[in-house]
Amino acid sequence: MLTSVSGFPRVGRNRELKRVIEAYWKGTASLEEVRKVSAQLRAEHWKLQADAGIDLISSNDFSLYDQVLDTAILLNVIPQRYRRLALDNPEDTLFAIGRGYQGEKGDVTALPMKKWFTTNYHYIVPEIDESTEIKLSGSKPFDEFEEAKQQGIITKPVLVGPYTFLKLARGSKAEELDIDKGLVNAIANAYAEIVKRFVELGAQWVQFDEPYLVLDKEDGDIALFKSLYAKILPARGGKLKILLNTYFGHIADCYETVNLLGFDGIGLDLIEGRDDNLAAVDRYGVTENTTLFAGVVNGRNIWRNNYAQSLGLVEALQKKTDKVAVATACSLLHVPFSTAGEEALGQNVLKHFAFAVEKLGEVKDIAQLAEADEQAKRESQVLAENQELFDGSRVNPDAEVQARLDALNESDFVRQPLREERQKAQREALGLPLLPTTTIGSFPQTKEIRAQRAKLRKGEISREEYEQFIKSHIDEVIRQQEQIGLDVLVHGEFERNDMVEYFGQRLNGFLFTKNAWVQSYGTRCVKPPIVWGDVSRANPITVEWSAYAQSRTERHVKGMLTGPVTILNWSWPREDVSHEYQTKQLALAIRDEVLDLEAAGINIIQIDEAALREKLPLRRSDWHSRYLDWAIPAFRLVHSAVKPTTQIHTHMCYSEFNDIIRDIDAMDADVISFEASRGDLVVLDAIHDARFETEAGPGVYDIHSPRIPSQQEIEDRVDQILAKMDVSKVWINPDCGLKTRGNAETWPSLSHLVRAAQAVRERLGN
Repeated sequence: MLTSVSGFPRVGRNRELKRVIEAYWKGTASLEEVRKVSAQLRAEHWKLQADAGIDLISSNDFSLYDQVLDTAILLNVIPQRYRRLALDNPEDTLFAIGRGYQGEKGDVTALPMKKWFTTNYHYIVPEIDESTEIKLSGSKPFDEFEEAKQQGIITKPVLVGPYTFLKLARGSKAEELDIDKGLVNAIANAYAEIVKRFVELGAQWVQFDEPYLVLDKEDGDIALFKSLYAKILPARGGKLKILLNTYFGHIADCYETVNLLGFDGIGLDLIEGRDDNLAAVDRYGVTENTTLFAGVVNGRNIWRNNYAQSLGLVEALQKKTDKVAVATACSLLHVPFSTAGEEALGQNVLKHFAFAVEKLGEVKDIAQLAEADEQAKRESQVLAENQELFDGSRVNPDAEVQARLDALNESDFVRQPLREERQKAQREALGLPLLPTTTIGSFPQTKEIRAQRAKLRKGEISREEYEQFIKSHIDEVIRQQEQIGLDVLVHGEFERNDMVEYFGQRLNGFLFTKNAWVQSYGTRCVKPPIVWGDVSRANPITVEWSAYAQSRTERHVKGMLTGPVTILNWSWPREDVSHEYQTKQLALAIRDEVLDLEAAGINIIQIDEAALREKLPLRRSDWHSRYLDWAIPAFRLVHSAVKPTTQIHTHMCYSEFNDIIRDIDAMDADVISFEASRGDLVVLDAIHDARFETEAGPGVYDIHSPRIPSQQEIEDRVDQILAKMDVSKVWINPDCGLKTRGNAETWPSLSHLVRAAQAVRERLGN
């Protein structure tokens, strides 16, 4: 039985790609070194998959920054402002689009960055305007196919499909893209040329990823999809097979169309879209000569596959066709590289996990078992050992946690008095100026800080020495914030490694890996903790540091917490209980921390829910019943018991907020900060139209770019905000935390932010 993997992690076993690219940005590595490391990683990853027995191994799933950006460049979709930089190398143009550029050749901001559907991966939003000439203008996918071919591996090139590319793209200045006939023909012709090029190169399969097909359809969507592929499919000429790959949900509402178009392969997600996809296949059947790629190995979790369940899904498809392949449900980009090196977890724990390398073996195992007869399955040691993992209970429930959950009632999810009354009380109690300035929380984590944390971990310094070191950094960051004139300060979070991992390490029920990194955006990687059992708080987590920072200043210092939905969404959640159940446990733990901060004299508390939008179901009909109806109350549970004068903030970033703006208002926070500058402040229209009650700080500059915004640039942003919002409800802040930036960029940018706010205040006063 054919086996296929949709894509593989790029950053390397030990984040080699991240390290060499960041060294290049700093000027300590050459571009040739970046190219050399990239080639080495591709070769290693192809060989790993070949050795595991995978038949269809992907190429062009590798990227120096983002696969959507790679596709845009391949199609000549490069806005003129980046072309005008006339940078020496194509890689530098790619980095300028992804990160922005400020130097001798010009000053441009980066293109917007958004979440890749319901994952924590971020893609660069393509920009197509009137001057864009769609045409094939690059060679990356062809070069990588030839590269693998030289190693004796005929890969399956993978590209973002034309339908998904167009649906993700935007016009200039955040305008909705006008998908007219000329644009459709140009895109279709470019993809047809791609197919022809691969025919010439001797490819056997090409994979077009069309995850946008799993979303609700608008008028004209099906016609758009059909018109694109009606021009692309004939380019095969009977010499190459095209796999239409879908994931993150079901395509039941368009499966009939997809089936009748005559693709050589259709990839179906049998994890997140299982029931609806199976029902569609049962209803409409399978076109002759089409292979169904059964996505039964989860590319988004770290838990071992239940072989018996996967075999049942494969067998369900085999009742309709004898052409079934075993595949990953999506790319393995979203899981860590390998469990090798994680032996400290213990074999009794580790046996439950499968990262990318281990999932290759699962794909092969399931394919071999699916081909075996019933007697061979009964006698299979592989199947028996796998089944043992799922027999019985893995963890013992925590009775105390369960008792707290059982005791909850409706009043625990409602804060009193009403927000309008609270806001009046807070203005009087806090005494903040108009357009108060603040940051999102974290300040740069320097090499020195990370080195001290490593020394503590290795026992090279004492806990007392480490804490004194952190206090000295808090003292300095408080002094600098006061010096530039910020109104609401933060302690800098120097003691924290990651906004989720830090809390997980101080909660009961979590496990942690040594090297299980996953790409989030560009070279940014995260190492999510694992929810292993019931969650509770053993001791206060942040109170000591926040109280110390508050003791060093007369200004208000925000307490900084991560919210329960974000902790769960940015962890590896359990699969034996519901996400709602786990989130309520987390909410009770963070509620304890909120009340302890308040008791310690912290009057402003920020509970970050950066990932709230991330796991919103892709089908609108599922938004409330499957997610928002429990996610929003979970946030309210965290803060419902604080005093009216305690100001609750939250923060969200890099997602589409407009369509759930009323649900965000229903979180009943007092203040929310949004990522907005990289999205051209489009959230302002939603805030205005929804008559948003929460005070808000739409980010006025992009912290994910190294460029320093001018005071005038920020003043202009503030004026744009005030055109859509009541000045009494506006806060001035950056887009996100400053952890990944350097001090050389951070302090000038914040100084410009403060001076811009002061200048606007003076104008308003006049």
